[in-house]
Amino acid sequence: MDRRSFIQASVAAGFIGATGGLSAPAIAQAGRKTLKFVPQANLANFDPIWGTQYVVRNAAALVWDTLYGVDEKLQPQRQMVESETVSDDGLVWTFKLRSGLKFHDGEAVLAKDAVASLARWSARDPMGLMIKALQNELVAVDDLTFRWSLKQPYPKMLLALGKNNAPCSFVMPERLAQTDPFTQIKEYIGSGPMKFAQKEWVPGAIAVFEKFEDYKSRDEPSSWLAGGKRMMLDRIEWIIMPDPATALSALQNGEIDWWENPLSDLVPVLQGASDVTVDIADKLGNVGAFRMNHLYPPFDKVEIRRAVLTAMNQEDYMRAIVGSDDALWKPMPGFFTPGTQFYSEQGGDIMKMKNLDAAKKLLEQAGYAGEPVTCVVAQDQSITKAQGDVTADLLRRMGMTVDFVATDWGTVGSRRASKKPPKDGGWNMFHTWHAGADCLSPAGYNALRANGEKAWFGWPNSPKTEEGIAEWFSAADVEAEKAALARTNEAAVNDVVYGVTGFFLSYQAWRNDVQGVREGPLPFFWDVTKA
Repeated sequence: MDRRSFIQASVAAGFIGATGGLSAPAIAQAGRKTLKFVPQANLANFDPIWGTQYVVRNAAALVWDTLYGVDEKLQPQRQMVESETVSDDGLVWTFKLRSGLKFHDGEAVLAKDAVASLARWSARDPMGLMIKALQNELVAVDDLTFRWSLKQPYPKMLLALGKNNAPCSFVMPERLAQTDPFTQIKEYIGSGPMKFAQKEWVPGAIAVFEKFEDYKSRDEPSSWLAGGKRMMLDRIEWIIMPDPATALSALQNGEIDWWENPLSDLVPVLQGASDVTVDIADKLGNVGAFRMNHLYPPFDKVEIRRAVLTAMNQEDYMRAIVGSDDALWKPMPGFFTPGTQFYSEQGGDIMKMKNLDAAKKLLEQAGYAGEPVTCVVAQDQSITKAQGDVTADLLRRMGMTVDFVATDWGTVGSRRASKKPPKDGGWNMFHTWHAGADCLSPAGYNALRANGEKAWFGWPNSPKTEEGIAEWFSAADVEAEKAALARTNEAAVNDVVYGVTGFFLSYQAWRNDVQGVREGPLPFFWDVTKA
């Protein structure tokens, strides 16, 4: 019996009961408003520049602030910045920080901190790398002013600095931002609305955030990462519960307040609870991803990557993730979020084939000789586990040798960054997913970039995909942008930058005494209250 069937049977039989109570925090919190939140995965590491896991980005948004933040209309708005100017030729950007901003250690936020933070971020982020390639200098002018001068204009500068996809351009103290961008920081000091209680952090169990009383919120209404970030809560405890049955029981019993990513099969149970609210987490949804390592056999051969696309049945993947509710998923023979302006199926016919016999012939023609495929699959994340089980079965039916590595999401986050051969601790494939908000266009769509060693994990090299992305960045109007991205879609499919497993929606659930929960690509805790 698989995990989904076991949980469904257990719920039906009434076997899932109380958790026995969550352990109390080390310090009594009487009189303080504490929210207990179950995140999508364990917070195994906490450097929002070193890695791109959503769980790290989501926690980082509490601790670190950004110069700009995108609102719900995906427009960048000033956040830490008071004002900006750009020269008539578009080559010199000058930014002035808001006065009175403080880090959690009491030190003032200065221009030198922003400069060091942008230097670290631009060494890892695709848009940052584009800006860095055009850079003349990035310097502090005075305590609150810094200047970024370029060799040629970069019109999407503010979007780059305010985008919500990881890595975001979070501002750290200079001494932390000077850490090598390929090495994790060990101290977590920001200027955001919450402080990280590092001494209470137990990876795999709990992460704690305490209200930063000196946070200087903006006056505007909050909207995603923009506007005022007013904290109504004194303490937020992230309780790690990889077992959905345990999280279900804890939410029903009032032992937790908010569950970010409930298993879809358990949603009917939650919907029947009078004291729990259930809703779609993000109407822009998610894009499932089968990520292949282009550096090593067998996926270094495009013919073998195409064989996988030929065999894949997105319905198998989506039903494994969301169950039988057809309203929660749709096929996606392309790379851009369905229903949005740049969605395209150009070149996507291979993603509709679902032809196992044709895939076997492609493998044979490509000279596949039984090389093991090291599949690194996180078992503590329902989305990755579901996809991983489908993939293991698919590859075996194709005639491929599967080396299935069952692990946790934190380990996947570390291992996927390795360029070592699979037999030496590297990998051939892993599963993840991308927020639909990240897949609207190439701006911030890290997973689509195909510039080899500078690309996201898997390091695909597809000059035609990169050419199409460059055309989009320089397009003069929307029609030219659409044409460029249709060509980009076709190139990315042809070279198999990664395998799309489908588009799906997911739920979130919270107790009725929690107010202010909103939909979006990450959990927004500002303006959330608890009775």
